[in-house]
Amino acid sequence: MNRYIKYTLAMLVTLAGFYQTGRAQNFGAKATLDKNTILIGEQTQLNLSVRFHTQDNVTFPKVPDSIGKIQVVKVKADTISDKSDLSIKTITRHYTITAFDSGQYVIPSYVFKSAVGDLPTETLTLDVKTVAVDTTKGFYDIKQPLAVHYTFWDWLHDNWKMVLGIWLGLMAIAGAIYYLLKRPKKEVVVEEVKPDIPLHIQALQKLEEIKSKQLWQHDQVKQYYIELSDVVREYLEKRYTIQALEQTSEEIFASLRNMDIASEDRNLLRQLLVLSDMVKFAKEKPAAHENEKSMDNAVTFIKDTQPHYVKPADVNVKGDEAK
Repeated sequence: MNRYIKYTLAMLVTLAGFYQTGRAQNFGAKATLDKNTILIGEQTQLNLSVRFHTQDNVTFPKVPDSIGKIQVVKVKADTISDKSDLSIKTITRHYTITAFDSGQYVIPSYVFKSAVGDLPTETLTLDVKTVAVDTTKGFYDIKQPLAVHYTFWDWLHDNWKMVLGIWLGLMAIAGAIYYLLKRPKKEVVVEEVKPDIPLHIQALQKLEEIKSKQLWQHDQVKQYYIELSDVVREYLEKRYTIQALEQTSEEIFASLRNMDIASEDRNLLRQLLVLSDMVKFAKEKPAAHENEKSMDNAVTFIKDTQPHYVKPADVNVKGDEAK
């Protein structure tokens, strides 16, 4: 009886081992390159794929926009189901990559997280070469262009779209003139002139619109800082008559050196523009409180430096007093 129990347990353990082995064999992660050697500026594909059971969760590794000096241009993904077992799938992400410096670059191992444990890929090497120049050959002149007989009909064949566009444009202009001459005259309605909105109110309204978009809350941090800095630069250009929209941040600070601005407000402006430049050009990732502080800095700066407007009624009162 004891021998029978031992035999049964041994069979169960063996079957369980076969099941786990077969299950593990269905899993796998790998990385490949379409081409291991490219010329400077040429593109190739980095392929990251994983084979897994559909009932299990697999997390793809995060590949940044650049792997050292290797730039990731774009990415696409595809999924293939196993024809013999529909519960098994293979997902592959294809990363189009390139590099603009020659040399050998190591693409590191990436780890997939799965129910059976971590699934690492192997490391790869990308060799980027320059264009070979044959220094044994001498220099020679560029060949002169060949003379080609070009007729008016050739020109018309090449530029028929432009000719058609000009003809249609002339017909449209003639039609518009005819309509304007023949249409019945309407009574002229004088519209009420709307008062100009003060400069600082316009800027604050635009900041409120940016805040309502919730750009950085939806991972659009770069767009958030582009719009935020544009509003402040436009305000500076109109408020202090400087070319703020075309100037760099340092040029703006230099232009405002002799302006009547409090040191606290200058610090707020510097923090905002420097952080905006870091986000737009250096891929800086500010924290949430920094994004909120940038908006607060912009609002405070505009309120503190707003022009002092005089109401027309106040001018009349002062004029009467002067009499």
